[in-house]
Amino acid sequence: MTDSNAADENWLIDEDEDETASASPGAPDQRLWRVLIVDDDVDVHAVTRLALRNVSFKGRELELYSAYSGREAFDILRDTPDIALVLLDVVMETDDAGLILARRIREELHNSIVRVVLRTGQPGQAPEQRVIIEYDINDYKAKTELTTQKLFTTVISALRAYESLNMLERSRIGLGKILAGATNLYQIHSLREFASGVLNQVSAILDVGSDGVLCLMQGDTGVTTVVAATGGYAALNDTELMPVSHPLWPTIAKAFAEKKSQFEHPANVLFIHTQENREVAISVTPPWPLAQIQRDLLEVFCQRIAAAFDNLYMFGQLRKAQEATVVALADLAEFRDSGTGGHVRRVQQLSSALAQRLKDRGVYLDELTPQLLDMIGLASILHDVGKVATPDHILLKPGLHTPEERVQMQSHADVGRTILERAANMVDGVSYLTYGAEIAGAHHEHFDGQGYPNGLAGRAIPISARIVAVVDVFDSLLHERPYKEPWPHTEVMSYITERAGKQFDPEVVAALVDLIHSDPTIGHTPD
Repeated sequence: MTDSNAADENWLIDEDEDETASASPGAPDQRLWRVLIVDDDVDVHAVTRLALRNVSFKGRELELYSAYSGREAFDILRDTPDIALVLLDVVMETDDAGLILARRIREELHNSIVRVVLRTGQPGQAPEQRVIIEYDINDYKAKTELTTQKLFTTVISALRAYESLNMLERSRIGLGKILAGATNLYQIHSLREFASGVLNQVSAILDVGSDGVLCLMQGDTGVTTVVAATGGYAALNDTELMPVSHPLWPTIAKAFAEKKSQFEHPANVLFIHTQENREVAISVTPPWPLAQIQRDLLEVFCQRIAAAFDNLYMFGQLRKAQEATVVALADLAEFRDSGTGGHVRRVQQLSSALAQRLKDRGVYLDELTPQLLDMIGLASILHDVGKVATPDHILLKPGLHTPEERVQMQSHADVGRTILERAANMVDGVSYLTYGAEIAGAHHEHFDGQGYPNGLAGRAIPISARIVAVVDVFDSLLHERPYKEPWPHTEVMSYITERAGKQFDPEVVAALVDLIHSDPTIGHTPD
């Protein structure tokens, strides 16, 4: 054996094995540091594994992978996430296989975070200065200089650098998600949905797991209400008040009492105080302690969504005011026609269900917008609001109308549309009044163009009006009116289906048939 070969054989000398173990063992449920050993010599893998067997950093042990060629290593790096360090030999299947792999890692896998330490037994074939300049590697070691202690130092230094770069990358991604997430949250109307969205965003931003509880404290009452819960705490969704016996309660109570976030692993509570004096606590329970940069990101997110809670509350109040106005208008119209009973409420429920069924059937998807699906139910109760202009002796007449009376009766469609359009034009964007105007003005149009007031046909009639046209007649025939007795359900359905394609949109009729097949009680509910 030559001297140089002997040096290669003894490249890893155990100077002080006791120093290989790092402090802080036993950290809670941490992921392992993934290290890839790339070398064509089986003995190098064995001795490296032996030297690193007790190494840990920040309480996290090593998970070692082995590859015996550059091609095999590339496949592992491509398919295995979060490899922190590659200990890479230069000469393997070719004299420059390691250098080729180093370049492919950066240029093909676009992995700029993994640390690459080049190890070679033949430094002359890959001069250090040229390699360091031309290849994006992080360290260069001759195997002859690597003792156990020096390998330990090299590995820990690489892991520390990887952790810093990884945290910066997570911070960049997290901040992007904060900006996108906070914007998306403004689109959620329900407080419970909003709160669930907040928890999902926190989980996505920092990868802290799916467990979380969001609690809303109402003013100064001291009562803590559970607004949303996910993961292992989902059962709390069925509990209005936060149980004081719950293990998270002490930390949540402390956050509310001190009015600041608490990070007491495993319980981390983010405190949010809004300008409208609402106080919110978000609890997350990740399997490992949050790093400072993660805490900072969570605080930034909380600052972003504090205003969203206030805006959501104000939006809810405006929405309730709008709904109350619509209900008042509908009640006013129904007050004069007491014989209709609960007609408008039944129309509201069935119109919403029918619009959703049409969407489920995959028809008219361009017309069935999320706004329409959300608003058609309440807007439908305005379909006869124009009857406020119809004289009582015509509106309440028990018998058939004369031709003159019929003209006056039919005018309620134009009257209703005019009233509601005028109101809708006072509000920016689409509202209940917008759809109410469509429905009031066109729910007596016929699909074949033989209806009133404008003789519209087919899809020229708004989808909202085509839906309510079917629902209005269906419900009216099923229930008693001053001029008629209720019809049997089978006769009502025969009447509706016979007029599909004539009076009614056939797709809407088919959707109604679907609904009744799935729930035969539709239309049989008592007034």
